[in-house]
Amino acid sequence: MKTNLQKELPLIIIVLIPFVYLAYVWNSLPEKVPLHWNMEGEIDRYGEKSELILIPVLLPLLIYVLFTIIPKIDPKRKIKNMGNKYTILKSIMTLFMSALAMIIIYAALNETLYNPNYIVLLIGILFALLGNYFKTLRANYFIGIKTPWTLENETVWKATHKLAGKLWFAGGLLIVLTSILLDKKTNFTLFAVITVFITVIPVVYSYIKYQSISQTNANH
Repeated sequence: MKTNLQKELPLIIIVLIPFVYLAYVWNSLPEKVPLHWNMEGEIDRYGEKSELILIPVLLPLLIYVLFTIIPKIDPKRKIKNMGNKYTILKSIMTLFMSALAMIIIYAALNETLYNPNYIVLLIGILFALLGNYFKTLRANYFIGIKTPWTLENETVWKATHKLAGKLWFAGGLLIVLTSILLDKKTNFTLFAVITVFITVIPVVYSYIKYQSISQTNANH
């Protein structure tokens, strides 16, 4: 998977958009800007506007760099063999982080987070998209449901990610729906519950599946 500048250019542009936007609004920003909001969308921490530079650095740029490096250092070489599927996953994550960085900078500029449900909705879309790609992930040490049992047994990896894909896709769509229909506080609570559910269930399942396969092998 050779890095091709022409192929990578669209993603590089996506990474740069928050930097360009931040530079454009820089002189309009007050010296003290909001940097954190609670679940009600109320500001609960201010900081120097220079801290905003970390937003595009730690979100789209860092994610893009990590997704570019990971295939080169994956000891199993499984990620590299995913080809275009990995490129799509990389694009999804970079685009999401760039959009999130833009929202944070815009909120800092206007000193308001108009509706936190919009961010939760965006995360719901991300969960659904990731769920759609879980079943294509090959066993690796970097991306996916990495438990001692999925990494030990490829059958467990595949079964766990097939289940996780369904849960994340359904959970993501449910989060999108609740973000549209419910008030901020209720939606945030349901978001937290759904996130814990779709994270914990695959982990527990991977253990149960591994024990089942081990028991079957032992009986033979």
